[in-house]
Amino acid sequence: MATGPPDVRLLFGPMLLGVFLNMILYGILIVQMLSYFKMYRNDSLYMKLFVGYLLVVETANTALDMHIMYEPLILNFGLPDTIKRFPTLFVTEPLIIVLVSTPIQLFFAWRIYKVTRSYWVPAVIFLFSITALAGGVWTTAKLGIIQLFSRKPELHTPALLWFLSASVADICITVALVVSLTRRKTGFERTDSVIDKIIRMSVQTGAVTAFFAVADVIFFMALPRTALNFIWDLALSKLYSNCLLSTLNARETLVNHPSLGSSNGNVNCNISASGPRRHTESFMPPRAPNCYELDTHVVKAREGSLVDDLEYGVTVTKVVEQLEEPAPKRSQW
Repeated sequence: MATGPPDVRLLFGPMLLGVFLNMILYGILIVQMLSYFKMYRNDSLYMKLFVGYLLVVETANTALDMHIMYEPLILNFGLPDTIKRFPTLFVTEPLIIVLVSTPIQLFFAWRIYKVTRSYWVPAVIFLFSITALAGGVWTTAKLGIIQLFSRKPELHTPALLWFLSASVADICITVALVVSLTRRKTGFERTDSVIDKIIRMSVQTGAVTAFFAVADVIFFMALPRTALNFIWDLALSKLYSNCLLSTLNARETLVNHPSLGSSNGNVNCNISASGPRRHTESFMPPRAPNCYELDTHVVKAREGSLVDDLEYGVTVTKVVEQLEEPAPKRSQW
């Protein structure tokens, strides 16, 4: 029984929506990167290079995605083969996604190690991240071979390896951060409110990328003859980059959190760090409540103090005030 031509609305329609979402997220990413380079000029060189790398890759991804839709809708409009083949540059999409997602997942794995001082959780994340990278490269190679929409089901095996591994890595990152930060609560209400905020942010950022990856898999498997999964797929790299930049830029908000000051706006305690060792300097006033120390290395905060990457490097130390009994007054007799 002969079948009719493919439904263009189910092929290029979802891809066009995915490109629109990609471009919207790119605009948000540019704003976040401008904020990052403005506020964190004293971040380490490797961190600036990492953010710069993401800017270059994401800019290239946006340009390629625009050409992906320009080719079938403008250059080859009306040609019979247009609705039969993937756009020529679509082969770059899975490769760019893993070139963004894998370094970001490895960065979070390193931060988890800095918080937990445990190797096994970062090792699991590393394993799934590298597996996702391999799946993305495999998908890229397979896509370059098949080229036809009708052969899209042949991408199932490499795409499943890619998306499921990436989803597991994202879930492991979120769970590890939530558990490790929950264990670091001190019992001080103000201090714990900062930790709760970090936990909420960790869950939100990790859940977004995991949700899009899982949705991509579900639509890919349930509707193999359509391109509906590309609504999620084409925006995935921008989600990873935006989640990373949102966590980096949130440090200023956490540094200025009300928990760091008293009710009248004065700072209750000086937060300091001088390399790998930890120490607490002067506290003001002498009986300042809810003071705590942040373990840190490189991030510059206001007034020249060094504080940690608060998003994933916070350790909280309870400070106990020691009071000495006053010496007995000497008798005047």
